[in-house]
Amino acid sequence: MPAPSKKAPIRKRRTRREARTFGLSAPEVASGDAPAEVAEQGRAVEADGGRVLATYREPYGGRWLILCALPIEAVAATPYQRDLSEAHVGRLGVAIEKIGAFLDPVVVVRNPSGEGARYFTPNGHHRLAAMRKLGARSIVALFDPDPRLEYQILALNTEKAHNLRERAAEVLRMARGLAALAPATEADFAFQFEQPSLIVLGGCYERRPRFSGSAYHPILKRTCAEFWDRPLKDALAARAEQADEVLALDDVVTGLVDALKARGLESPYLRVFVVARLNPLRFARGATADFDATIEKMRAASEKLDPAKIRREDLARAPPVPDSGE
Repeated sequence: MPAPSKKAPIRKRRTRREARTFGLSAPEVASGDAPAEVAEQGRAVEADGGRVLATYREPYGGRWLILCALPIEAVAATPYQRDLSEAHVGRLGVAIEKIGAFLDPVVVVRNPSGEGARYFTPNGHHRLAAMRKLGARSIVALFDPDPRLEYQILALNTEKAHNLRERAAEVLRMARGLAALAPATEADFAFQFEQPSLIVLGGCYERRPRFSGSAYHPILKRTCAEFWDRPLKDALAARAEQADEVLALDDVVTGLVDALKARGLESPYLRVFVVARLNPLRFARGATADFDATIEKMRAASEKLDPAKIRREDLARAPPVPDSGE
């Protein structure tokens, strides 16, 4: 018997604090002596050919940061970053030239491997590329001595919003990197990965670059809703099997889409329409469900869906296309 549907968890509302009651005051940000390990990191920056401009505590959580200038060749994007958008790099370069100044420091951590660039940026990939394109010799950076920031890519990166494909690719790359570093569980990295469904989608995109993730993401968010309390390496293998199941279903969907096109039905959203028709969760708002049972139901529904009975009016009445972000 398939697992019973679960009700969507109730999200707690974030407590709203009164103005000017939290964090450090302006004088406190610049007060005190940095801990010995932070001072040591500052000396390492100087040894790497950089210059420490300031050492301070950031005003929200009070953690120590180092504002520094680094040789541009000493900085590289983290290995888990999405691919560069050359168009975005070009726009940033034009903006820097027009303003005549580089005003938005990149965020860096020390490269833990010690190979190649001394510093990784989890937030600043495009700004770094734009400065390189402009021939810059150095770049200003906020250096966080805590290397764990390397894996906060999705939370940090706001300079260019991630689309679904990029988010999935980055989460899968991070998961693989972390699986090789520590004997932790998938659930231990819930914050870094955001959603278990992104790991599955990452596998789908990797094997099928033109995969229509937006058609399946609403289903995967509800059938892969929880992180597993099992070793990350084992979880990755199981998520890869889920990706295989999704791709096998997508092959069936492709056959139905081709049959609709053969009847003269043309729409950029045919695949989304077919997946929505097969989705057994479409009338169960907010409920989660078992992944295997849902995929099996969709396969069974595909055998009953007759393309000859689909009319143009059905396409016109289809629900709004989910936000793909692709």
